[in-house]
Amino acid sequence: MKISSTYHAWRGEKDAGTYTDVPGFCKSASTDEVRKNGFVLTPGRYVGAEDIVDDGEPFEDKMGPMTARLGEQFRESERLEGEIAGNLKGLGYRL
Repeated sequence: MKISSTYHAWRGEKDAGTYTDVPGFCKSASTDEVRKNGFVLTPGRYVGAEDIVDDGEPFEDKMGPMTARLGEQFRESERLEGEIAGNLKGLGYRL
């Protein structure tokens, strides 16, 4: 919905609202701007990155819990992979 409504606003369609460039999401680049970039159409060159709000928590403090959770998710992934492989084997299929 966000993409289509942004597109319709960019086209200036009736009742679509007003188009606005949004860093990290959309940008209406002019032909001159594209020409200055050697006609390279890589979106990141024009759209850029979304501004990230600093939550005040140091990166190092975030990484411990995040890597612990990732480890749990990896273990769950391995468990599910084994369960799926077992179910397929029961059906006569092998990976």
